[in-house]
Amino acid sequence: MKPAPDFDRLAHLYRWMELVTFGPWLGWARCAFLGRLCACRRALVLGDGDGRFTARMLEANSVVRIDAVDASRAMLASLARRAGPQAARVRTHCADVRLWQPPAPHADFAENLPYDLIATHFFLDCLTTQEVQSLAEKLRGSVSPSAAWVVSEFAVPPGWFGRLVASPLIFALYRAFGWLTGLAVRSLPDHAAALGQAGFTLQERRAWLAGLLVSERWSAGPAPGAASPTAKEIESPIEMLQSC
Repeated sequence: MKPAPDFDRLAHLYRWMELVTFGPWLGWARCAFLGRLCACRRALVLGDGDGRFTARMLEANSVVRIDAVDASRAMLASLARRAGPQAARVRTHCADVRLWQPPAPHADFAENLPYDLIATHFFLDCLTTQEVQSLAEKLRGSVSPSAAWVVSEFAVPPGWFGRLVASPLIFALYRAFGWLTGLAVRSLPDHAAALGQAGFTLQERRAWLAGLLVSERWSAGPAPGAASPTAKEIESPIEMLQSC
């Protein structure tokens, strides 16, 4: 197993790096399903970086309690600061998520109830396909039957845009983060296949920037009736703003 990348020195720059390269689009992708998560009570947030999704989740849901796992102490410190007065509802775990073990669900302890939400935003791309599948299989026993898993990721869409724009851009991002953090992964994992193999079912998929970014909502339970829905393209932030 390769060492976890070191994002500590990027903690104070991460937001600005993101805004300079992608403007508000990554933030919109993270929040695509936020309006549907208000009933969640126990959430597991993996690799949220400086904590922007965690902070928005705490604002939108006044009762949710969050376990936040990240290998970077500096990123977790930024996450706790961003949570502000709601930080008491967050437990931080500084660990390599590949090695971290979730607490065993226990009905008598509210802090160890099964998770009804897992969130991974621009994090699974730090793992290989096999590592994503191993992670999903490990977490399967720690979630409720109706749990949701929300994912935001980069993607290479089919066609000329994928070949000429998305693929070279993602290659450049991997090279840059490999140099800055020691990230060993060099290509996007097939996270959809990995989650499916672990028993999760795709419920909804939204595409941004011609398919360069995707936001997905998966379920720990079976899909209601039909096969997974067709990806829904979103090129305007209007629907996202209405849901947030």
